[in-house]
Amino acid sequence: MTNRSERRVLQFCHGYDGPFLDCARQYASLFQGSGYKVTTVFLTGKADPQVAAGCASDEVLFLEFSSKAVRGLKLGAIAALRKIAAARDFSFCIAHRFKPIYVALLGTRLPVIGVHHAFGDYQRGGRRLFANLFKKRLSLLGVSDAVRDDMRRCLAQWPVERIQTLYNRIDVQGLQAGLVPREEARRALGLDPQAWVVGNVGRLHPDKDQATLLRGFAEALPDLPAGARLAILGEGRLEAALKAQAAQLGIAGQVDFLGQVPNARRYFQAFDVFALSSDHEPFGMVLLEAMVAGVPLLATACGGALEVVEGVGVLFPLGDVGQLAQGLKHMAGLDVAQRQACAEHMLQRLHERFSDQAVREAFWALPQVRALVAEA
Repeated sequence: MTNRSERRVLQFCHGYDGPFLDCARQYASLFQGSGYKVTTVFLTGKADPQVAAGCASDEVLFLEFSSKAVRGLKLGAIAALRKIAAARDFSFCIAHRFKPIYVALLGTRLPVIGVHHAFGDYQRGGRRLFANLFKKRLSLLGVSDAVRDDMRRCLAQWPVERIQTLYNRIDVQGLQAGLVPREEARRALGLDPQAWVVGNVGRLHPDKDQATLLRGFAEALPDLPAGARLAILGEGRLEAALKAQAAQLGIAGQVDFLGQVPNARRYFQAFDVFALSSDHEPFGMVLLEAMVAGVPLLATACGGALEVVEGVGVLFPLGDVGQLAQGLKHMAGLDVAQRQACAEHMLQRLHERFSDQAVREAFWALPQVRALVAEA
């Protein structure tokens, strides 16, 4: 049993796959120097010492439920979390995604800050009803203004101060230290050391809309530097279709499908421009990773990507092949001084809005957080 005189926060995560381990680190780091200790609990996933070490938490627990076991009423998960909460004097809970929010509200009596990383989480009537039932104990955060506004539309009767934005963030210095230099990165990825390279990283899925990127690249290609290439890092169910599309467009020889690349963000300096053509990206962590590497950005003007890129990169309307092509041609015309100025501007934006320090200050200024601290 832990010391009940300590101020403690419960962080409850669905799992640690993909970007969600770093999400756990991001939120635990909010409490550095605050006097709070953080217990991070993972609903699914086997116990893993490396995961525990990467959470920046004072205590890490693994419930080890399977995905099948957390369908339906989730009674086992509710009982397990209730036991954890009973042994510790938590002040409040931060829960990521809807299932952990559901379990935290039913398994504890704690105030819950629910963090949402995607659109549409409250479009279902049953979820809206649940949120309204626990309205007194629940407040919500979106990872972008776009996600926040989506929740506000669904929960129109809620006071706006109960649904706020807290951006995803990045350890700028840590990622910079791990970057692989340009020449070495190109060797690792098997890219031509002399080519002008457009990079794209993401699942090969309709949401990422690499089909538009292929069409835009094909349209721009005659006006791009000789030997220009498009490198797509990722895997998914659309791989065969996208390769067939590249062949139909006559650019198969200029497109590199590199598959899943572990720690891909370390190799971003291999690119001359980073292009994200996603359909309504909730946030776009990959954009922050490209910014750390100093790579000029081209992205769709919708969702969270708009908030990240506006003012520091080039935006084009969703699905607009012609504007995407124009953006690529513009990027190809940047000289060394312009690229350096762009990199400095992006780094300034990172420190001001998307760094751990900047978001930590924003977190403690949130109305729901101020209210919880006042009640403690």
